[in-house]
Amino acid sequence: MVLLQQNIPIDLQQFVVPLISAVATTVLFIIVFAVVYRFGGAILTRTVENALVRRDFDETLVSFALSTTAVITVVFALAIAATVAGFGTVLAAFATFAGALTLAVGFAAQDLIANFVAGVFIIRDKPFTVGDWIEWDGEEGVVREIQMRVTRLDTFDNELVTVPNSDLANAAVVNNVANDRRRVSVGFSIGYDDDIDQARDAIVKEGARIGGVLEDPEPTAPITELGDSAVILSGRIWIDPSESSYAVIRSTFIETVKQRFDAEGIDVPYPNTELSGGVEVMNVSAVDGAATGD
Repeated sequence: MVLLQQNIPIDLQQFVVPLISAVATTVLFIIVFAVVYRFGGAILTRTVENALVRRDFDETLVSFALSTTAVITVVFALAIAATVAGFGTVLAAFATFAGALTLAVGFAAQDLIANFVAGVFIIRDKPFTVGDWIEWDGEEGVVREIQMRVTRLDTFDNELVTVPNSDLANAAVVNNVANDRRRVSVGFSIGYDDDIDQARDAIVKEGARIGGVLEDPEPTAPITELGDSAVILSGRIWIDPSESSYAVIRSTFIETVKQRFDAEGIDVPYPNTELSGGVEVMNVSAVDGAATGD
């Protein structure tokens, strides 16, 4: 069987026109996206940065806001470019998919989002800053770094602790160095027979001699409790926590007062309990009979 070659006319227009249209649409999409992203992104980023800096926001928060703005700019530029280029169907499908994806990620990353939100408030409100000694939920440490998701602290045993920001935002945080003065209080016990004025004088003078203790307010030692076996005087001195170590000052205070008490013969009584009453033994005859073998 022999195939005869026939001259079949080819309409190039049916191939060229769609190709030109696709190329033109693609070029239009790219141009619109580039223009919106370049100029719109620059204006939006500059506006956000100036607004945050003018309100004295932290650099970490400003950087996070600029990163978020860049992502929003990309999404916005894609939407505008797709609309102008006539990608309506694709845009609608993309919007539906993006909405479903956002919902799924939101449910899966609730803790992560909570930590980011808490980090924003911590950085903005500044309940503590890097270098502060804080306490929360029975834990304590010195803040090393504050990030958007976590805060890193050094314990006094030189351990690194990483705490989610939501834990700190939802806890009662004590900032031990936020103020320029802090009181160091130590309870000292003396016997009921000891001279209260002598003990108070010893506590006050020894506290005033410690380096780093402030002259104003002056050291004091009021009676705070009458215990079962001792009178409790609260030795109170004040320090600048940014200049002096609370732990060192407190330890020195206890040690020097104890040595002064020993030198002056002031008793530091141990807790004791006095028992009173009598003991009555019953059935003595039965016990004696058992002992003799009767």
